Amino acid sequence: MKKPFFHLVILSIMTLTFFACESDSDKPVKKEIKKEVHGCQAPEGEFEYLVEQFADLKILRYQVPGFEDLTLKEKELVYYLSQAALCGRDINFDQNYKHNLCIRRTLEAIMQGYQGDRETEEFGKFYLYLKRVWFSNGIHHHYSSDKFLPEFSKEYFAELIKNSKDVEFPLADGETIDDLIAKLTPIMFDPKIDAKRVCQDAGKDIIKNSACNFYEGVTQKEVEKYYAAVKGKSDPKLSIGLNSKLVKENGIVVEKTYKLGGMYSKAIEKIIYWLEKAITVAENDHQKKALQKLVEFYKTGDLKAFNEFNVLWVTDLESKVDYVCCFTEVYGDPMGMKATWEALINFRNEEATKRTKIISANAQYFEDNSPIDDKYKKKEVKGVSAKVITAAQLGGDCYPATPIGINLPNANWIRAEHGSKSVTIDNITYSYDQVGAKSGTLEEFVLDEKTRENARKFGPLAGNLHTDLHECLGHGSGQLMPGVTGESLKNYHSAVEESRADLFALYFLYDQKMVDLKLIESLDVARAEYDAYLRGGLLLQLKRVEPGKNIEQAHMRCRAIISNWVLEKGQKDSIINKVVTDGKTYIVINDYDKLRGLFGDLLKEVQRITSEGDYKAAQKLVEGYGVKVDPTLHKEVIERYDKLNIAPYSGFLNPVYTPVYEGKKIVDIKVEYPFCFKEQNLGYSRDYSFLPTYN
Repeated sequence: MKKPFFHLVILSIMTLTFFACESDSDKPVKKEIKKEVHGCQAPEGEFEYLVEQFADLKILRYQVPGFEDLTLKEKELVYYLSQAALCGRDINFDQNYKHNLCIRRTLEAIMQGYQGDRETEEFGKFYLYLKRVWFSNGIHHHYSSDKFLPEFSKEYFAELIKNSKDVEFPLADGETIDDLIAKLTPIMFDPKIDAKRVCQDAGKDIIKNSACNFYEGVTQKEVEKYYAAVKGKSDPKLSIGLNSKLVKENGIVVEKTYKLGGMYSKAIEKIIYWLEKAITVAENDHQKKALQKLVEFYKTGDLKAFNEFNVLWVTDLESKVDYVCCFTEVYGDPMGMKATWEALINFRNEEATKRTKIISANAQYFEDNSPIDDKYKKKEVKGVSAKVITAAQLGGDCYPATPIGINLPNANWIRAEHGSKSVTIDNITYSYDQVGAKSGTLEEFVLDEKTRENARKFGPLAGNLHTDLHECLGHGSGQLMPGVTGESLKNYHSAVEESRADLFALYFLYDQKMVDLKLIESLDVARAEYDAYLRGGLLLQLKRVEPGKNIEQAHMRCRAIISNWVLEKGQKDSIINKVVTDGKTYIVINDYDKLRGLFGDLLKEVQRITSEGDYKAAQKLVEGYGVKVDPTLHKEVIERYDKLNIAPYSGFLNPVYTPVYEGKKIVDIKVEYPFCFKEQNLGYSRDYSFLPTYN
């Protein structure tokens, strides 16, 4: 997936209206709760995309254009799938860290039951921490994976709990309130305890130093030994370890599988319920079979069923409504094996899909003309399907921070034999564009007006086409050599793979073929993306890194690798220059043609590393160009960015779908756009929280 580079809270008395998820009824149960809350009210008039900003985060809204034009059957399908998407929320919290559910439920109980003064600075700091936990699905930053600490004191935390009435705290059997405080205080406040959700540091045991909840009581060597033995006896096409937690019990390493009757069973039961409702309104037999196979996978945990589902899903090219609703991406696992739960419910944007159909129809041209070595090229590109979609509901690891593009499934053998499905999420990128246009970033970080004007004119199209090429063709391009698997690069796989897809997109966006296909009117579109990419990779993304820290997240490492590598090579011949004016650093591209050549050179090497599974070369590339930060430049960028008062990370509020009934029959589905991050998250915690506090 490609994730993007890129308010006010009022104290009020208000009535919160939510809808409960009930397994014994299709009709949601309306509940009204009157409490004093920190809330926000949607302004009247023009649709407002920006909702709220706090810490380094901002909350946006997205619209769902075209929903009203769907048939009733399609609307029902979106509704049922959206309910399934919300039912897996607790799974993602627990996967991120084993104490997350306990912490979230404690904080939410305080928010709803605290009897003290809510106007104090300390309570404001508590509320800020709770919002950060909601945003990151836990206490580790959603992007850097570093643990963020409360800005209020330990003593105030204890006072908050003890002065909260008429609410339930997540107490274990025999546990007291004092026990809960004693347990959570060091977990939340000590920076040394479980400091990183995902550790990628070279030379460290990345399992023992990662706080994610995919492993417990095991070391990296034990994990590698266990799965080496399992894979030696298994079908190589199976994604071994994808849907399980590896633990040591009585000195023996065992797997706990995510399935009905297994780990996360209560949430999976609800997901299955709504998926089975979706099956009743499937658009066609192919989609119905895919959904049935997904339900089978949830019931059994059988990875063979997961493969069969993915083949059915990726070959379903006719259905308008589509979905991701499973254990999918492996960025949250330091070993790159175990998948976090995520959901993205969507439907095809017919008009915008025309451009991706053109790209996918010409996939063989792009493969044949790639600058990589011929032996790594696919002789025949199969099953590349691409579309532009409208997101209808985000869930799990896709909520509130979501990708702007997807290329799935991840299994290389499915890609080779059946193809891949690639999407660009149009209404999400549109929301970013609407907010970004008012940010002042171009004025602060671009040296000349000509480049700014080109960015204003072509930036949104350039960004979407980059995503199209990255997802539609980049991830699916090239081939692995015999015996090489996607796990050969270990902890460097994700950064290298994202670099490969980005380089493919950058190289071909500047190709005359894009003009000939009438996808762009001129190469100025590509120039706008080249400017934006290097500006982001060398300057803007540094705002996302805490002073003194390294770059950790795979997509950020990807951008740093590419940008730093081409800068190092390009400065020699003045292809690219760093220009410092009045103490401000700018990136100036002098020769776009030669810069494209540098992108091609790096793509050739990254494809070689990938195809051959060259771990040492991957390590050298990532550690050499994608990890370290120039502290002087870092300080400068932060100071310049802070003056703009822009949060570097964005997340979204979900729309709310409400069935309209005549008797027991659904006759329509209405969509509404809420305007309060707090209301939505408290509602989700009440209506879609099915797991025990510890799993």
